[in-house]
Amino acid sequence: MFTCSSTRRLAFSFAKPSNVSRTSKATISRKYSVDAQNNDIPAKRRPRIIFSGIQPTGIPHLGNYFGALANWVKLQREAEPEDELLFSVVGWHALTLPQDPKALVEARQDMMALMLAVGLDPKRSILFHQDHNQNHVELGWIFSCLTPVGKLRRMTTWKSRLAVSRNANDESEVDDSLLNTGLFTYPVLQAADILAYKATHVPVGDDQQQHLELARDIADIFNRTYKKPSRLFPLPQSMYTPTRRVLSLKDPSAKMSKSAQDPNSRILLTDPPSLISSKIRSAVTDSLPTITYDPQTRPGTSNLLNILAACMDQDVEDVVRERYEGKARNHADLKKEVEEAVVERFRGPREEFEKVRGERAYLEEVARKGAERAKEKSDVVLTEVRRRVGLA
Repeated sequence: MFTCSSTRRLAFSFAKPSNVSRTSKATISRKYSVDAQNNDIPAKRRPRIIFSGIQPTGIPHLGNYFGALANWVKLQREAEPEDELLFSVVGWHALTLPQDPKALVEARQDMMALMLAVGLDPKRSILFHQDHNQNHVELGWIFSCLTPVGKLRRMTTWKSRLAVSRNANDESEVDDSLLNTGLFTYPVLQAADILAYKATHVPVGDDQQQHLELARDIADIFNRTYKKPSRLFPLPQSMYTPTRRVLSLKDPSAKMSKSAQDPNSRILLTDPPSLISSKIRSAVTDSLPTITYDPQTRPGTSNLLNILAACMDQDVEDVVRERYEGKARNHADLKKEVEEAVVERFRGPREEFEKVRGERAYLEEVARKGAERAKEKSDVVLTEVRRRVGLA
């Protein structure tokens, strides 16, 4: 472990336990399990290596926070002392879609600042930029020489990302001739991100489960191809973390996105309380007088309920039952509660983010030391990979 700038102290972290899901408690295994033969003998579990990454998206929005970062803070808080945690800003993945170079530099810096602002501790977790460790791309190339094209064609995420980049209405309008190689093969690089550290656990949501399965397949192919003296890579397990899928405030059929044309469709971490209130008041709902949770027929109303539940660290069903079921409350009441909850939940992270993002030297120090630690660990893996494939 390392100590960052002695003058820097992270003033804010979420002490309130997240209720992202009851399922996540089952996925985070206990340090000891009772031996089946003797209840008095605890069986010590193996330490976990947990890896996850997030794309630099510029000023982060509500969806970025509840989609990944809140879960990372929870994992850090609940991990056992011997567990290793690595969280990365995946700059190379961002290049799969067109980027403004100057904007990308700022976006990478902002995402690192946000990771610190929400409570990730560089003394406990390894925080780094993926593109500061060349081992990722080297291992990605080796894996690409083992990965069947058919497996990549079955990946669905590249179609949805291409549809978004081309402003298509849905994936059926995607023209394969516009597909660049990086967008097609980035799941292989994602597998390298994970396996460069021999990660045993990866927190994923529904939309990334397919990519983790590919990483497991690639690990298995490598292990069977170069199996002597023993299998090198573990098959990483998913730590299923049902994410709060935050939708656009203006189009609840789509996710909240920085690329959406209407700025009122998203709530940014840097939005002042007055702007947050204005955006939520103008959010799309419906004409029904009561408040019920039904994502299929009432997506706008359900989206606001999901946001409220996420801010309160509660299940959405519990929020509806306690606050709206059988009560004469309308959308004005709901929007008012969502406004207050978002403003309060973002108050600490927003203030800390504004402080940290201006401390360039500190951010560079955290990134540099994180990359050094990450590379030290992945160097061991890559040395063995090179030896096995004949490049040592």
